[in-house]
Amino acid sequence: MCKTKKHLQSSKKFTGECMRKIIPEQLQMGEIPIEDIKFDLTCRDEIPQLLKGLQHIYCNTLLRQKVFLLLRKIIPKNVSITNGRKGMNLWQIFVLGSLRLNCNWDYDKLQEIANNHIVLRQMLGHSMLDIEKRYSRQTLNDNLRLFTSNILDEINQVIVNAGVKLVDGGKKKSKPTHTRCDSFVLETNVHFPTDLNLLWDALRKALTLSFRMAEIFNIDGWRQTTHNIKAVKKLFRAAQKERTRDKDGSTRVASNHATQQYIDKAMVLLERAANVANAIDSHLLYGPTGQEIKRFVEHGIRQIDQISRRCFKNEKILHHEKVFSVFEEHTEWISKGKAGVPQELGLRVCIVESSCGFILHHKVMQNETDDAIAVPIIKETLARYPYVKSCSFDKGFHSPQNQTDLSEILQYTVLPRKGKLNEENRRFESTDKFTEKRRQHSAVESAINAIENHGLDRCRDRGLNGFKRYVALAIVARNIQLIGAVLRNKELALLNKDKQVA
Repeated sequence: MCKTKKHLQSSKKFTGECMRKIIPEQLQMGEIPIEDIKFDLTCRDEIPQLLKGLQHIYCNTLLRQKVFLLLRKIIPKNVSITNGRKGMNLWQIFVLGSLRLNCNWDYDKLQEIANNHIVLRQMLGHSMLDIEKRYSRQTLNDNLRLFTSNILDEINQVIVNAGVKLVDGGKKKSKPTHTRCDSFVLETNVHFPTDLNLLWDALRKALTLSFRMAEIFNIDGWRQTTHNIKAVKKLFRAAQKERTRDKDGSTRVASNHATQQYIDKAMVLLERAANVANAIDSHLLYGPTGQEIKRFVEHGIRQIDQISRRCFKNEKILHHEKVFSVFEEHTEWISKGKAGVPQELGLRVCIVESSCGFILHHKVMQNETDDAIAVPIIKETLARYPYVKSCSFDKGFHSPQNQTDLSEILQYTVLPRKGKLNEENRRFESTDKFTEKRRQHSAVESAINAIENHGLDRCRDRGLNGFKRYVALAIVARNIQLIGAVLRNKELALLNKDKQVA
């Protein structure tokens, strides 16, 4: 009974930790107004650039109102804006969320910087006297997960329009009409999968969760859980060693005795875990945990079936039957033919970049190829930015239907065809305009490399929704950094000009 009460109290803690306001209206003693924060223009690190971009958003009244209006949407419905204990405000969540992705940090690193970086704390609204305000790791984790990919996409549109206006100086005629489209693989945070270690992952989690529930509901037979986990791991290691490789790369055919012991033991323990899940399935408070146990049990049973078919029946497991992670089930095995990279474990992400460097739009691709995504992503981009007139692609986006459809919705399309060209197509792809745009298309690789270095090399968040949120927040943070870089370069140019005059 006491454990149930404790769990209820911990589940309510999140509501109390949520924010109540966008940002406090009254300055505290010793607090520096955000518009008066100074940055080192000679520093080339991403933090001053990102904070300068955030300062521009805050100081521009119209832009700030648009962003804050969208930030209100992340407030949970069960949280009161006027009542309750104060927590992180929306501005702090936005600043720290952007910083985490742009600098490619985990929550431990973010916590350390948020508690000790002087300029960042000024941007968060803390004064030098406000040293008692500290951020815990769990508070950061809970609040930064309030973002959704849809809300971040709306925020990105506002930021991109502000950035374009800043670059062209407010001249509508100079808006970027040409874009570049390409895709890359964002890896999920998983290890290399084999059927043996996937069974171990599923079994370990099923036993751990079942042991916790058995303690709460006083279910007998789980006293030796730690011993059983160690015993199964020993069998798992023995099964791994049975199928080692010779120096020439060929696989030795073993007796599979250890493998049989491994799956036999696993089957017995998975059946016991399933019984625990069924026992708590109807309990309102712990029902989700029971469903999670069942999910890992199902993963384990599937892996036992595949191991048996592969080792004892010499069957080849088809690709569509495989799962590459029991934790990140959306993970795909992607082979793009890159030199030195035989495969990548993650999901493809397609981006549309403007000629001035801003990421206009993106899309997470699930079981989709480049040629299937070309037309939909351009239609979505045009719905957000009607001034886009042309776009360049690489050959991976080509299909005869895409050539037709894109020519109908864009004024000019740079989409190289595959294979041998006929005379008409060869003449078209040899024109000066097509050649110039195709040569400029390689600049999108620079944008992809930049966002990979600023968060999108490996997704640290869990689940498909977490994956999409992670991508969207990284795109927003990158565009804010670009705004800061533009402002920094303008101020440096003015500073250098003043020095020359003097």
